[in-house]
Amino acid sequence: MADMQKSKIIVALDYPDAASALQLVERLAPDLCRLKVGKELFTRAGPQLVEGLAGRGFDVFLDLKFHDIPSTVASACHAAAELGVWMLNVHALGGERMLQAAKEGVSRATTHTPLLIAVTILTSMDETDLAAVGLSGSAQDNVLRLAHLAQQSGLDGVVCSSRETTVLREQLDAGFRLVTPGIRPAGSQTDDQRRVMTPVDAVKNGSDYLVIGRPVTRADDPVGVLRTINSDLSALILPS
Repeated sequence: MADMQKSKIIVALDYPDAASALQLVERLAPDLCRLKVGKELFTRAGPQLVEGLAGRGFDVFLDLKFHDIPSTVASACHAAAELGVWMLNVHALGGERMLQAAKEGVSRATTHTPLLIAVTILTSMDETDLAAVGLSGSAQDNVLRLAHLAQQSGLDGVVCSSRETTVLREQLDAGFRLVTPGIRPAGSQTDDQRRVMTPVDAVKNGSDYLVIGRPVTRADDPVGVLRTINSDLSALILPS
């Protein structure tokens, strides 16, 4: 598929305002990466920025992690789809009815149907954090359960740690997308991510898309970083 032939890198535009984000975007190109707009930037800059990035030819991942009653999430997903985004997400912990409502909302888009994925367990959480909110078992146990729920609800994939991708690939459909944050090129700081992996190792483990933020956005030469990662990934010999 043409979609899968593009860069696997999604650059996280974790900036406080549109001007700061656009300073980086001006240096990038759609063949180098896709872009992620999260809560802070969307709250500051709004739908206009998302539409503008899509208008520049970038695939935009709208990372707002919708989690509400089913009717509200359906309406929010429909509105997001109408912005022309390539991908958006919801929280799998919202349950089956909410996930199915989200899928229905996306399907009503008049222009195109973006990918709809579910957040499983945040990569900043470990077993201690899970236990504190009442979730028993390991992070992997919870990720697997929520990923199965997302697939059964008709979603296109999940956000998961790259450390869970191998077992997810074994248990889920081949076309089910795995989107992995917490990606750090070798030698990078881990910052607030606890479950991290290099781009090459993540793709070897089965990741489809790699969310990379500070190693690119804070780099002196972000284009050079992207080209290096893309080159490393293109050199991989992956199993068919």
